[in-house]
Amino acid sequence: MIRDITLGQYYPADSILHRLDPRVKFVGTIAYIISLFLFRSWGYVLGALFLGAMILLSRVPFKFIVKGLKSIMMLLAITMFFNIIFTPGEPVFQIWKIKITAEGLSFAAKMAIRLVFLIIGSSLMTLTTTPNQLTDAMESLMGPLKKLHVPVHEIAMMMSIALRFIPILLEETDKIMKAQMARGADFESGNLIQKVKNMVPLLVPLFISAFRRANDLALAMEARCYHGGEGRTQMKPLQYHNRDYAAYGVLIVYLIISVVLRVLGF
Repeated sequence: MIRDITLGQYYPADSILHRLDPRVKFVGTIAYIISLFLFRSWGYVLGALFLGAMILLSRVPFKFIVKGLKSIMMLLAITMFFNIIFTPGEPVFQIWKIKITAEGLSFAAKMAIRLVFLIIGSSLMTLTTTPNQLTDAMESLMGPLKKLHVPVHEIAMMMSIALRFIPILLEETDKIMKAQMARGADFESGNLIQKVKNMVPLLVPLFISAFRRANDLALAMEARCYHGGEGRTQMKPLQYHNRDYAAYGVLIVYLIISVVLRVLGF
């Protein structure tokens, strides 16, 4: 399951989505997530078609993208279960004191679709954008906040480092698990509670490794005379091209259609 998490990983490929300006992809991801909460019923078809088109344009294998969903299946199942049993409405059938309503089933299905589309859309952005590009995009988009003395560069740097450390820590966790399994540890047998308890011995070496990596990163940044974003320049400044303006146009059309579907009740 640890190896199935794809959020934060970058998949190199030669696609139009990889060549887009990172600001376009960042804005597009946020707009897509917002649109998911505008849909009611048939609007999800539009969201699925748009996401499918982006996956095709990215040239990232579909199996690699879907692999990241395995890590949230338990969360998805729990979310659907509570939505089904706690949403009031017309009862479909009843098991003991638990009533399952038609409204609960509908709401749980919509919530599941939103969560799946949200994870795939966010993963698609990180799979087609390097951490450095994400940092530059966030810093550029938050540029107006500099007038309010907000440390924009530092915030973008922290978010980028946190995102970059996700696959590193997952890889470290996998190594620790294999080392402990070679010494007789069992992470597979037992029920869900027992499996969670078996994971506790992983926390201490994982935290030690994380703090060691953070200290090494801090020393490396100090050795390279890093003192924040004041007066810093970029080796490759971000510049919009015709394909980026075209992508913004497609995004605007998609949002307009989403709003129209919402107004029409779809």
